[in-house]
Amino acid sequence: MKKNKFKSVLIILTILLIISFGVTLCWGTYKISPLEVINTLLGNGNKFQNTTILTIRLPRLLVGTFVAIALSTAGAILQTITKNDLSDTGIIGINAGAAVAAVLFITYSKGTYYSELGQFSIFVLPFMAILGAGITSFLIYIMSSRGGIKPKRLLLIGIGLNAGLNAFITFFTFRGGVGDYNRVLVWTSGSLWGAGWNYAKVIIPIVLLMFLIVLLNHKKLDVLNLSDELSISLGLNIEKERKKFLSFAVILAGTATAFAGNIGFLGLIAPHIAKKLVPSYHKKFIVVSGMISVIIVLLADAVSRNLFSPIEIPVGITVSIFGVPYFIYLMMKEK
Repeated sequence: MKKNKFKSVLIILTILLIISFGVTLCWGTYKISPLEVINTLLGNGNKFQNTTILTIRLPRLLVGTFVAIALSTAGAILQTITKNDLSDTGIIGINAGAAVAAVLFITYSKGTYYSELGQFSIFVLPFMAILGAGITSFLIYIMSSRGGIKPKRLLLIGIGLNAGLNAFITFFTFRGGVGDYNRVLVWTSGSLWGAGWNYAKVIIPIVLLMFLIVLLNHKKLDVLNLSDELSISLGLNIEKERKKFLSFAVILAGTATAFAGNIGFLGLIAPHIAKKLVPSYHKKFIVVSGMISVIIVLLADAVSRNLFSPIEIPVGITVSIFGVPYFIYLMMKEK
């Protein structure tokens, strides 16, 4: 019965994924029919269709897809580590730490690394974002590890640090000029604007590798989801595993933030909905969570691009419009 339910969920989500892909590729200022999209992908499109789909919309779709997978997987890991459904990389400050590092780097870098590193220069920004996320998570871990890691303490310290980092970003915004404000706005609101093939070539292998590593360690996550006493009795070194999975979450969240800014609540919503649909065994629920997250991001991005065209709303704002009420709902249910 459970296997049939899992298959049914996968079929429904696959259909919704195809619809969200179609909406992303078809809907825009220059509208293209589904048949024209298929012909273009097969190499039979005209000049305008090739430029619109292959140069602009397809790479943006791919970047959005892997940003969504990264954030949902990182959120699922944190919810397991903290044993709290309210945990998310955006809520406990990891995304904000990555955004601070990215904003500082964009503003103060002189750009000489472009000529010195050549094609490898595209890796610099993700590295800085991951570094910022890593430093933030290290501070959270150190401050919450006194007398052993307490999941609730880790969550509360992360929320406080997140507030401080966002205050720093706000201060930085007011301190800078109009140009700095626009740059900072991308990282605080989250946006897929400007996502091209250069971004896709970097984010896809990083996220795909980390996602596969997490899936391969699904049994350890299942054990971590149990009580600490039971996990230890089953032979798991919980402190070591928490550090390892926290580092996975940092890499995933840092990479996503480097290319799409600080998209909040996504790592909270998708895993929680997935747990409602399938058993909380990580092998299944992380896959379902990733699919839900991709659907949310792609549809939110399509709405953000087209609802008030030619003005584009950052996708993070659209996600938050739905994420905040859901977060409040979870808070109301929390005992």
